[in-house]
Amino acid sequence: MHLEVFAEGDSLFHKTDPRVKIIALSVFAVFCAISQGILVPGMYLIFAVILIIIAKPSFKGLMERLFAANFFVLFIWLFVPLTYGSSPFFRFWILKFSVPGIIYCFSITLKCNAIVLATIALIATSTVFDLAHAMLHFKIPARLVTLFFLFYRYISVMHEEYTKIKRAVLARGFVPKTSLHTYKTYAYLVGALLLKSFERSDEVYKAMLCRGFKGFFPLLEHFKLRLRDIFVGSIIILFSTAIFVFQWVK
Repeated sequence: MHLEVFAEGDSLFHKTDPRVKIIALSVFAVFCAISQGILVPGMYLIFAVILIIIAKPSFKGLMERLFAANFFVLFIWLFVPLTYGSSPFFRFWILKFSVPGIIYCFSITLKCNAIVLATIALIATSTVFDLAHAMLHFKIPARLVTLFFLFYRYISVMHEEYTKIKRAVLARGFVPKTSLHTYKTYAYLVGALLLKSFERSDEVYKAMLCRGFKGFFPLLEHFKLRLRDIFVGSIIILFSTAIFVFQWVK
């Protein structure tokens, strides 16, 4: 389970200081989230697409993440237009849809996709170690940063353990059905995974103590803020702010 799919590359954003990218994304995400209507979120989406083009991520990985994000947005489309209490309405068969509700759903969809694309372009193009390093520069407690880094590091390890257990179950002829046997099998699978997690965490803890771990990872290299980083961050923040201001002056 490789979670740093987009961190490998040589685009402009791959070479940009992670601290700058975190600040720029924060401004983009906040202004995009609180924007209103259709036009402004649409402009943010266009800007995010431009960022994605610059980042040059793998198309397959990008589509997989967009599909996962829009899968949850789909539930908003299923319920909000039918329950939004504002008029005017229009009817389709026995269903009564709210026009403002549809507009509201469309706005949410635009903003969701814009923020997801911007996050992939700016944050996913850095390694988790670089992001953890940047979090320390923002004065986030070292223990929280260490927990974040260890969680990321070992979530992939536990996914490998889950794959092994699932493969062993399937090799014994298990076929999922709506039956008590299936429920018990999945319960045993989860229980085995919890035991594996506990055993692995104990092994890792002892190994880290043997290596003199004191609660934090020493940093051998530090970021160097360059003029290019400042320029990239300033451009993103400037455009994000300009788009947000546009809705009030148009």
